[in-house]
Amino acid sequence: MSHRTRMWPLRHFVTRFVNPINRLFAGCVPGFGILTYSGRRTGRIYHTPINVFRRGDEYIFVLTYGSDSEWVKNILAAGECWLRTRGRDVELTDPELVVDPTRSLVPAPIRFIGHLGNVTEFVRMKAATHRQAA
Repeated sequence: MSHRTRMWPLRHFVTRFVNPINRLFAGCVPGFGILTYSGRRTGRIYHTPINVFRRGDEYIFVLTYGSDSEWVKNILAAGECWLRTRGRDVELTDPELVVDPTRSLVPAPIRFIGHLGNVTEFVRMKAATHRQAA
């Protein structure tokens, strides 16, 4: 079952006007990244700026608009994506949708903002590990 947050009505404005600006810096600054993934129906490649936080070898994505967003459906279907964050490219796998009403997966300031927007969903992914052929 999908969930939409209080921010859902703003998604078209943000996609059209805010994201093009965010793409200029999101791949370099802490707390942000650019997610690269393919569309599940079209195969088109998308580059979406996003809030992301690292915890060990896991990356936590804040679902600002909830799990009904197309990018969430796309990475869940594909099982993988790429993330550019802090100037590095990381291959991510094993997406997991997490419902956390306490928002304990993210830093305290983000918890407060998430509370205001009724954000309770996150996607957790792992950095891919590649084994060397013997």
